[in-house]
Amino acid sequence: MQTTEPAPRVVVGVDGSPASYEALRWAVRHARTVGAVVEAVHAWETPSSVGWAGPVIEPDFDAEQARRLFADALSTAFPGGRPAELRERLIEGDPSEVLIRASEGAELLVVGHRGRGGFARAMLGSVSQRCAQHAPCPVVVVRHRQDSGS
Repeated sequence: MQTTEPAPRVVVGVDGSPASYEALRWAVRHARTVGAVVEAVHAWETPSSVGWAGPVIEPDFDAEQARRLFADALSTAFPGGRPAELRERLIEGDPSEVLIRASEGAELLVVGHRGRGGFARAMLGSVSQRCAQHAPCPVVVVRHRQDSGS
């Protein structure tokens, strides 16, 4: 009997931090055990859209930087090649809001414990905390394991 239902989705936030690499690898391992696809989401913000000084001179510059950071993060997380069940989404916007929206209809949202947020974001609450409080699905927060040599 064939089913027409799509595979379950596991959404994972990727920001280029070591914790996000671990979250991504954890999400892929989990997805393999439940037959899900992994939707890796990288959110980016244009500096002027979040109140930084100075105008954006070339609108495509920030998007291109985000694409490169996302590609580098995926290559770092999976140096032997990206898993077949991995889907990539690059979305402009506040990371927590983007992840919360992306997790609608997902089986699970996976985020790293410590990302690349700055002081302003720490004052407003971390992405992982906001996702845990507001995501429409269960949330797994993966901590980065510090190796004794790092």
